[in-house]
Amino acid sequence: MHGMLQAALAAKALQFVILTGARSGEVFGVTFDEIDFETSTWTVPVNRMKMGREHSVPLSEQALALLKDQLAERGPKQDHVFESPLQQSPKLHRSGAHQPLSPMALVMLMRRLHTGVTTHGMRSSFRSWSADFEVAEQCLAHGVGNAVVQAYQRSSMLERRRPVMTSWAQYLAGKAEPKAVPIGSRRKETAR
Repeated sequence: MHGMLQAALAAKALQFVILTGARSGEVFGVTFDEIDFETSTWTVPVNRMKMGREHSVPLSEQALALLKDQLAERGPKQDHVFESPLQQSPKLHRSGAHQPLSPMALVMLMRRLHTGVTTHGMRSSFRSWSADFEVAEQCLAHGVGNAVVQAYQRSSMLERRRPVMTSWAQYLAGKAEPKAVPIGSRRKETAR
């Protein structure tokens, strides 16, 4: 029973990883207090960010719907959006706090899917899909340029990133045309 719950929760966490372009470690630690449903924004704290800076993620309707479903199923004392369904050991966790889903749950889900795809591959797909270099790099919380350029880049481009994340979610749902040009299509046009 716990295995099925864990697999279902891992699938939801994977969906959130893909919709947000976030790293899996950022997603496994997400708590309900990091989500602002009014502004449709998820604020990832410094301690979970690779670049050591707080990062705001604009949330698409699909990402918000997933979070609202998780909120509706929220149990008592549950802080984490993707909380482990396994019994919490009071010996290990004296505070009585519940623990997030283990990253191993996602690894096992990916193995069972037999796709050869990784969560980092999903981030890479987002980067390939997005045409605007600066905005895409901000969506992925990458540092752009040298230290001087980064020091002067104080804008998070949050509002510029919102439509990008919405378009990405629509693309994933099959509601938008892909941006990629099929290989060989230009050759045929120029050969005429």
